Amino acid sequence: MNIKTIMCPKCKTKFTIQGNSGEKVKITCPSCNVKGVFTFPSLTPDQKAVSVSVTIEIQGFTKNYNGVKAANNISFNVKKGEVFGFLGPNGAGKTTTIKALLGLIHKDAGSFKINGFDTVSNSIESRKNVGFLPERVSFYENLTPVQTLKFFCELKGVDKAVVPLLLKEVGLEEAKDRKVGTFSKGMVQLLGVAQVMIGNPSVYVLDEPMSGLDARWVKTIREKIKMLNEKGATIIFSSHILSEVENICHRVAIINRGRLIAEDTVSNLNKYLQIKPRLEITISNLNSKVPDFLNKVKGIASVDAKENSLYITCEPGVKGNIIAALQNSGLAIENIKSIEPSLEDAFVKLIERDA
Repeated sequence: MNIKTIMCPKCKTKFTIQGNSGEKVKITCPSCNVKGVFTFPSLTPDQKAVSVSVTIEIQGFTKNYNGVKAANNISFNVKKGEVFGFLGPNGAGKTTTIKALLGLIHKDAGSFKINGFDTVSNSIESRKNVGFLPERVSFYENLTPVQTLKFFCELKGVDKAVVPLLLKEVGLEEAKDRKVGTFSKGMVQLLGVAQVMIGNPSVYVLDEPMSGLDARWVKTIREKIKMLNEKGATIIFSSHILSEVENICHRVAIINRGRLIAEDTVSNLNKYLQIKPRLEITISNLNSKVPDFLNKVKGIASVDAKENSLYITCEPGVKGNIIAALQNSGLAIENIKSIEPSLEDAFVKLIERDA
């Protein structure tokens, strides 16, 4: 659905109309009652491709709180069918952006679209197929998980018969008759995941879904995100757990102090930032000393020694030369570990660069 502001040719009154691309719409001026027909322009092939491939569009989002810009001209797209990580330090503007996207707070500038619908002029349509998990999940503590999910089924007009399956999918089947007030934080978070799955939305917006959880619950939520994505859902989630984002996201956006500072795949970010791989080499009787001959090996950016381990940052193509030099020197190598650049490396470097 497209929205167009037009002007009456007689009285010059401006008003808005809605219609699909290529559609002819009969119009009547609300001021002078002049009638006419307006034809919405057809999409070009490129525009059609964008409308099909992009699920979430954020353009120029700006939000001020008491003179402080919590979001400063943020723009990025989330493609259909991808898992998109939204990263940044505490206070960077992640939750502010997510709340504005869903219409939970007002924006000062910019626009949002979900599934092609503007979230202001078509607020109901834009959120119709969206499941939202807030940063702080809260349910009635005196209700059981079954009662809680049945309540949300009523709100969404979904058959309550799905409740047992939802509880089974998130691993809460055995706790179905317990009061939510007795749940751990991880269990409440899993109930939140079950709640957003009601009605099988095509888009999931998850704000810090793994924050504060132990490894067991993180693994469960990670698997649920992967499962939803495999079924065709588009997912955007914010997180501080960089290793989890790296494991499951197709692309990431990083914001700092309200500004978007990067948007790409993890591998492309590493290439752009020229982050070098590292070698961790264990050597018998090293005694925290860096061998002098390593200074002659080209391509080494830095070398540190701690106890019996060498930590070498180098160009990708010189790993073999380093190992050969160590072996030729007669040192007894016990173990070699190659550490490729990670999302954490890119994140830290980008934040430091933006400081």
